[in-house]
Amino acid sequence: MKLSDTDKALLDGAEGPAAAAAMDLLVRYGRALDAEELCDVRNVAGTMTQPSPAKARLVEEGGWNKAYAVLNLDSDDDFAVPDMKVPTCQLQQSFGPDAQGTAPYPKELVELQTDAEAFYSSKGVSILATCTPYQVGNIPVRGEHVAWMESSAVVYANSVLGARTNCEGAASTGAASLTGRIPCWGNHRAENRHGTHHIDARTPISGALDWGMLGYFAGGLVQEERPVVTGELAHPDLLDLKHFGAAAASSGGVEIYHLPGITPEAPDLRTAFGGRAVPEAVPYGERERRAVYEDLNSQGDSTNVDFVLLGCPHASLDQVRDTARLLEGRRLHSSTQLWLMVPRALRTVADRNGWTATIERAGARVLTDSCPAMSRSAPPGTRVFATDSAKQAHYLPAILGIEAWFGTLADCVDAAVTGTWKGELR
Repeated sequence: MKLSDTDKALLDGAEGPAAAAAMDLLVRYGRALDAEELCDVRNVAGTMTQPSPAKARLVEEGGWNKAYAVLNLDSDDDFAVPDMKVPTCQLQQSFGPDAQGTAPYPKELVELQTDAEAFYSSKGVSILATCTPYQVGNIPVRGEHVAWMESSAVVYANSVLGARTNCEGAASTGAASLTGRIPCWGNHRAENRHGTHHIDARTPISGALDWGMLGYFAGGLVQEERPVVTGELAHPDLLDLKHFGAAAASSGGVEIYHLPGITPEAPDLRTAFGGRAVPEAVPYGERERRAVYEDLNSQGDSTNVDFVLLGCPHASLDQVRDTARLLEGRRLHSSTQLWLMVPRALRTVADRNGWTATIERAGARVLTDSCPAMSRSAPPGTRVFATDSAKQAHYLPAILGIEAWFGTLADCVDAAVTGTWKGELR
């Protein structure tokens, strides 16, 4: 792999042992990927603050410097972590103080995370604490090379914003933060960003439910390849694209997709495929739509809903507003809880607009920073949950061993109020 003079100097310790360990990791990583070179990045979204038993042991042994060396740089050396070289943010983490008394999450882990936030923010890390950094100010521009984790954030960055990133890990983002470099392979290269499969929506696609189901179909079809979707598509908004990408990254491993005339790298169908011949379209009609809905609802038997989860990926302001409107003047069923997960920055806006108060008057909670899948925590005794997120319907039953129902936001709010799932495909 070709290294620049600056890369070589970093590897030789010109900027200290932490940067040298970071460059060593990137060289090993790049060689394993057969990358020819590294590219500059000036935007990193990683994960450092969320607690775990292993992290707690490392902090006890050598503080947060030790934890970063081992978990974020794959190094057993002892050194102090310097300031981040390029802008870096913390993605979603575990539950924070606002969830105490609601989520059954250990107090000592909340305290460990709070300590981590103080350490890493002093090193230049922005504690955004959300899986949707693009909703709270981290918006890379088209063509910008970035190093992001979190599948739903990665697919949004590549597809909707036109930035360039692979789905990185804790170690590669940790190294990128201290060097401003990442292996130049995969989605960083223009030739790897063109579509591979054509999907033709032959049934109207409008609203978060249908965009989520279409994404779930696309991911299952293409796996780690790159779908191009045309057809009866109502022009999507942020919420629609958030649900589409998250679902495609869950049922498959989609990191980039194209919607001709909508997403920035696909002004038309032919360009989406890099000028190559457009492949035969795979139809997505009413039969396929019904099959996806039934698949996502195949993990529920009991219609008695204990728990409703909204905000995966973290809710937009529109979702918070719409939830408040649906709950206005209503109360949750005595045996059902509703959690709405939002970025903390948007919680502040929701508070100011009165939406949080409306939601909490109904008996629901607006929580920040995390989600039940990330923290592996749901209300005690939960057996059946409902969600408007195909991603959570896909993952949470396996993570927590509970049943799932999937439907619209209105279906979910109705289940929270009545304690019974009544959703159906319309």
